[in-house]
Amino acid sequence: MEGPFLAVDWGTTNRRAWRVGADGAAEAEEQDGRGILSVAPGGFAAEAAAIRGRLGDLPMLCAGMAGSNRGWVETPYLPCPADLDALAGSVAWVEPGRTALLPGVAMRGDRPDVMRGEEVQLLGAVAAGLAPPDGLLCQPGTHCKWADMAGGRLAGFVTAMPGELFALLKAHSLLGAQLGGAVAPGPAFLEGVADSGADLLSRLFGIRAAALLGRRGDGDAASYASGLLIGTDVAARDVAGRDVHVLADPALGALYAAAISARGGRAYAVDSHAAFLAGIIALWRLL
Repeated sequence: MEGPFLAVDWGTTNRRAWRVGADGAAEAEEQDGRGILSVAPGGFAAEAAAIRGRLGDLPMLCAGMAGSNRGWVETPYLPCPADLDALAGSVAWVEPGRTALLPGVAMRGDRPDVMRGEEVQLLGAVAAGLAPPDGLLCQPGTHCKWADMAGGRLAGFVTAMPGELFALLKAHSLLGAQLGGAVAPGPAFLEGVADSGADLLSRLFGIRAAALLGRRGDGDAASYASGLLIGTDVAARDVAGRDVHVLADPALGALYAAAISARGGRAYAVDSHAAFLAGIIALWRLL
């Protein structure tokens, strides 16, 4: 399809929307906390109308959790390998000619896995030349995606949960009082990376013991714990000697880049928002 449209990245807890001009330039943008968990059953049409009221009365293409079983209408997962053509060919028009939802992508083998929304970033990064058509891409976050790209297609992926585990430890574990400090890719973080990859559960309890015995101050505990979790994630991916393109905001991207480098890999930062826009614009033009 040609012409301007609204692009929406609709997550579980957050949402970002853009008005995209006919030339493919982002003309306006908004971000809020109206993820799918904030929308009452039957309320998605009203949410879409409210977005149009702010950004313009235009057709809308939504990626992410709006197409989940807790979203507007569930769109089936596509199998890997997947590309932009496959995604565009499987959209669900929930408001004919007005609003379309993109599908997600699934791995259905011995190790099942799913994603919704991240595939737009991954394929968009390659389409825009921000990442190579063949290689390893990493999308840090609450749930970190590691994607193998082959010939410009999403060939396979795996999801890890370091961000969610850190949040759970901070909010609900005996370590919580120690994890209030800022996380930075400094010595404490790198110490955690070096200690990661084996006996994670014991290392986590060691944070408590180190504080009680005066071996580590609480100011470094959050960085060390983050290093343990991210380092364990990175260690499982065999990044030594490999290029890894990291799609993330600068702060989280810096943590993963430090862990990847410590494990012998080479990390390259990719603007995740630019990658998403490139992907959803390419998909719009394929509809």
